[in-house]
Amino acid sequence: MTYFGHAIIIVPFMKVNFDQNQISDELKLRRKIEDFYLPKQLVEAIVEAGGIYTKSNETLIAIGFLDISRYTFLSQFLSPPENQTVLNGLYSAFHWVLRKHGGYLNKIEGDSLMFHYGGPIDPLVKEMDEDDAVKFMARELFYTCVELQRVSSLFNQTNHNYLKKISNRSTVDAILEAYGILGELRQGYASASFNALFQIRIRVGASLGKVLIGNFGPEGAKQWDVIGMPVIEAKRMESSAPIGGLRITSDFFDILDEAGITTEYHRRIKREAQALGSVYREISFGELFQKAVVYLKDKKNAEFKTFSIQVNPSLPESIRDQSKLLLTRGDTGADDIVNFIKYYRGNHFVINQLEELFKKMNIRIRKDSLYRIMLPGKYKAMLMKHDGDIIKLRLQITEEHSLFSLLELLGKLQDSVKGRSPVDSEKKKGFTGYDHWMADMRANVQRSYDMNKGITHQAYYFYNVIFPMFFANIKAAILEYQYQNEKADQVEDLVEDLEVE
Repeated sequence: MTYFGHAIIIVPFMKVNFDQNQISDELKLRRKIEDFYLPKQLVEAIVEAGGIYTKSNETLIAIGFLDISRYTFLSQFLSPPENQTVLNGLYSAFHWVLRKHGGYLNKIEGDSLMFHYGGPIDPLVKEMDEDDAVKFMARELFYTCVELQRVSSLFNQTNHNYLKKISNRSTVDAILEAYGILGELRQGYASASFNALFQIRIRVGASLGKVLIGNFGPEGAKQWDVIGMPVIEAKRMESSAPIGGLRITSDFFDILDEAGITTEYHRRIKREAQALGSVYREISFGELFQKAVVYLKDKKNAEFKTFSIQVNPSLPESIRDQSKLLLTRGDTGADDIVNFIKYYRGNHFVINQLEELFKKMNIRIRKDSLYRIMLPGKYKAMLMKHDGDIIKLRLQITEEHSLFSLLELLGKLQDSVKGRSPVDSEKKKGFTGYDHWMADMRANVQRSYDMNKGITHQAYYFYNVIFPMFFANIKAAILEYQYQNEKADQVEDLVEDLEVE
C-alpha cells in the first residue's frame, strides 16, 4: 500500500509538471510570435499608455509612400527565395532609415510601403504643441524621403559604408544577404550594360494633414492605421513621382518653406553637387523644387498642385552614364533611354547631358522631324520661306533648338490640350412632359457634342499621334546607331577572318 500510495502521489505530480512545461513553451512561442510580427513601436506605446487604444481620434500626421519601380521586370532575374531575400534586405535598409528619424512603418504591400510620423504612438511629438509638432514632423518626413532615395542608391551599388552606422545586427545581416544575391546576379551576367539595366529605383510621395488614426478592422484582425485625405494625397504623390525622385503636396511644401527647410536643402544639394563635380551645382531653387500640376485621369482629370524634388546631387551624370551602357542593350536599352527622356523632359540638366552623349556617340536626332511632328503647319510655312530647301531648314532648326527646347514645346502643346475643358451647354428647364423634356435633352446633347468635338479631337490627336511619334523618332535614332554599330562589327569580324586566312 505504501508503494502504491507513493505512486499515486508521484504520478499526478509528474503530470502537473508536464502541463506546466507545455504551457511555458506555448507562452514562449506566443511571445516569440508577438515579437516577430508586432511592431515594437506600437507595443511600447500601448504599454506606456496602460491599455489598448479603443477609440480613433483625429490628429496631424506626416505620411509617406514608397514604391519600387519596375520590380516585376527585375524579379524575373531572381528565384522566389532570392526575391524574398532581396526585398527583405531592401526593406531592412528602409526601416533603419525610418527608425533613425523616429518614423513608424505602417505596412508593406508587395513592393511598396507606407510610413508616418505623429499620432499617439509617436513618443517624440506627444508633448509638443501643434505648431512645433508640425515643423518637427515636416522636417523628419522630408529628410526621411530624401535619405530613403539615397539608401536605395547605396543598396543598389551594394555599398558597405553606411552599414557601419547600423547598430542592429539582424538588419545588417539581412542587407548583406541581399548584397550576396545581387553580387551573384551581376557576376553571372558579367555585363556592364546588363548591370545598367538591372537598377533598383524607387518613387516616393509625401503629404501632411489631419487624419483619423486608430484601430480598424473586425475582431481578431484589427490593424493600427490612418485614414483620410492626406493618406490618399501621399499615395497619389508617390504614383506620379519621378523615378529616383520625390513628389509632395503644395501644402507640405509651404510648411517646409516657412520653416526654412527648403532653403537649407537647396544649399546642401548644391554643396554636394559641387563636391561631386555635377552640373547640379548650378541648380536654382525653382529647378530643385519644381512646381507642377498633376492631373488624375481616374478622377476626371482632377488637379493636384505639387512639387517635384530632386534628391540625387549627381543625377544628370548618373542618367548619362547609365544611358551610355544601355546603348548596347538593343530594343530594351533604347526603350529605357527614351523613358529617361520622358521622365526627365522638364529637367534641362539631365536632357542636356543626354544630348551631349548623343552627339559624342554620333546618334543623329532629327530635330527637324521632331518639329514637323509637333507643328506641321508652321514647318510647311518655314519650308516655303527657304524655297523648299529641306537641308537649309534642317540646319536652321538644329541650330535654333536644343533637345530640351523641343521637349519644352511638346510640353506646351500638352498643356494646351489639358487646359481646354469641355463646355456644358445644358440649359436647365423644368419638367413639363416626357416628349418635350426629351426633345430639349436631345438638343442639348447634340449642341454639347458640336461644341466639344474639336477639343476632344485635339487631345486625342496629341496623345495618340504627336506624343508617341515624337518619342518613336528618338528611339529610331538610337536603333539606327545600334544597327550601324552591329554592321560595323560584322565587317570588322569579316576583315579579321580574311586576314587570318
